[in-house]
Amino acid sequence: MSVSLPPIEVVPSLPIIEKIELLNHLFEKCQILSAFLLLKLFGADKRYSTYQQLIEDARVYLIDYLNESERRASETGQPINPDIAAIIGAHPRLGASQKLSSHSSQEQKSLQQSSEEERKRLEDLNNLYESTFPGLRYVVFVNGRPRSVIMEDMLQRIQRNDISKERHEAFAAMCDIALDRASKLGAKF
Repeated sequence: MSVSLPPIEVVPSLPIIEKIELLNHLFEKCQILSAFLLLKLFGADKRYSTYQQLIEDARVYLIDYLNESERRASETGQPINPDIAAIIGAHPRLGASQKLSSHSSQEQKSLQQSSEEERKRLEDLNNLYESTFPGLRYVVFVNGRPRSVIMEDMLQRIQRNDISKERHEAFAAMCDIALDRASKLGAKF
């Protein structure tokens, strides 16, 4: 299946279903994320001259949303908005062999070619990460980096044990991934 992005100039006039499909190609499929970004990116007759501009706006909106949610949770003593974890959790586990979108499958190709010992270590790190940061999934821009580098980064982030930084890094990585996907899908920057 060959996918290409429509010219950025026509995106604001696309039907909602096509905007959602576009967002699902740039980001992992997530109804909560799509609904949030539809309102933020395409409200009030917003126009973009590049996909990079659209994705960087998404980055700002996501980080603002996260900061506001963390601020509100800190002030009220209530848990952070569960939609944050749902958005981050839309990403597949690293090294997972099933339930990968076609985009994630290509992005994680370097992680699929490894020994049984490496696969087991990555699975153990995923489990440790998810028990250290309940409700989150480790999200990183793989970009062909070897499994050893990714696993070392995951271990460092687990040892840092800062859930707020994890949420911020996950949102930043999601947008870095979206930029890479956009370029691979023919977007002009």
